[in-house]
Amino acid sequence: MVIRRGGRQDVRFLRDMLHHAYYWRERNPGDGPGPAARYVKGWGRPGDTVLIAIDDAFPVGAAWYRLFRRDSPGYGFVDEETPELAIAVVPNRRGRGIGEALLEALVERARSDGYAALSLSVERENPALVSFYEQHGFSVLENGDEHSLTMHRAL
Repeated sequence: MVIRRGGRQDVRFLRDMLHHAYYWRERNPGDGPGPAARYVKGWGRPGDTVLIAIDDAFPVGAAWYRLFRRDSPGYGFVDEETPELAIAVVPNRRGRGIGEALLEALVERARSDGYAALSLSVERENPALVSFYEQHGFSVLENGDEHSLTMHRAL
């Protein structure tokens, strides 16, 4: 597996990855872009950063972060200086360490870009994923909602 820096050319793949990350329970998430589209809409803003995992010449996962404004926050919004990350691996490649490799590479990228922390949102009903993020240095903040937790990692 190789991890490469992504860009605007990867937006279609990022949209596909959003369906894996945010609609993991739904068989049919609908035709519209949905509320998770905020994580890729207008990709290429200052602060937008993506890494793509390639295995056997095919993209199999992505991890990215984006800065949000207070008046248009992401689900895991902490503040305007903390990028919020999203990560997903195609279902048939999960459990092979791809997500972990992407997460750690993205953390290193954020650190080298000068960010002090990262945040994310995770569903309360997904304790395995909460545990995964805790094992990688994230801790739960109190500002989640009834369905999700906001997690934070200082860099």
